[in-house]
Amino acid sequence: MNSRLYNSPAGRVFDIFNYVMLGILGILTVLPFLYIIGNSFATEAEITERSFFLIPKVFSFSAYEYIFSSSTIFRSIGVSIFVTVAGTLVNLFFTLTMAYPLSRSDFWGRNVMMNMVIFSMLFGGGMIPTYLVIRGLGLLDSYWALMLPGAISAFNLIVVKNFFQQLPPGLEEAARIDGCSDLGVLWRIVLPLSKPVIATFALFYAVGHWNNFFSALLYISDSDKWPLQVMLRQIVLLSQASVGDMANMDPNFVQPPEQSIKMAVIVVGTIPILLVYPFLQKHFAKGVMLGSIKG
Repeated sequence: MNSRLYNSPAGRVFDIFNYVMLGILGILTVLPFLYIIGNSFATEAEITERSFFLIPKVFSFSAYEYIFSSSTIFRSIGVSIFVTVAGTLVNLFFTLTMAYPLSRSDFWGRNVMMNMVIFSMLFGGGMIPTYLVIRGLGLLDSYWALMLPGAISAFNLIVVKNFFQQLPPGLEEAARIDGCSDLGVLWRIVLPLSKPVIATFALFYAVGHWNNFFSALLYISDSDKWPLQVMLRQIVLLSQASVGDMANMDPNFVQPPEQSIKMAVIVVGTIPILLVYPFLQKHFAKGVMLGSIKG
């Protein structure tokens, strides 16, 4: 019956409708990014004259030349890569090691701990108390200030815990019969079976670290330790004055438009983390669904 329904005229019309709608949604999703890329290579005159375009008539690299004219941008990229990688490892370590005992029904105090986790999702200390805690711990102007305050996401923790609860208990029992400790069971049995969930939330944490700039604004005053997002923000804020100074020093300097600098900043800040998605895409949907089916 199902095969006859799919092969019927109504089924084919439904398939065509789905393909058309998904195609339109895909185009609407990609279009803004293509617009940003096109504007980042455009000249000031073209941006002023044309309200919307995807491919500029004259390609100009002046915005990118301005952004990469200083070596500080490369240092900030290195800082962002370090914070993203190290911060993601910190997040995964604390999330996995806390989610595993909470997934055990024989863990004493499990309900109290879960209520505390849920409470943290609803109420937070606020910006000023958090700053005072960071200062009291001596973490100001330290990369730890960008990684430790958000070491565990309550939502991610609950999803990972639910995933661990769905694993067959017979596997753990067999491992314990073979002499595995709790850490041995986690390392040798649970984690190898949890690759989809680990990859998914590694991506979530990595994107959060890469895009985070507010924490650096609050806790990092040394410009040598600024991540990429903060450096790009400074470039946008100071672009007009800096470009004017360069134009006075070099008469042949072609002033890049302020709008194209903003667009180029978005491209520079987005492309590196966007390149990570293809490597984790196969685990993405599977990892989220497996951890959210059962409560």
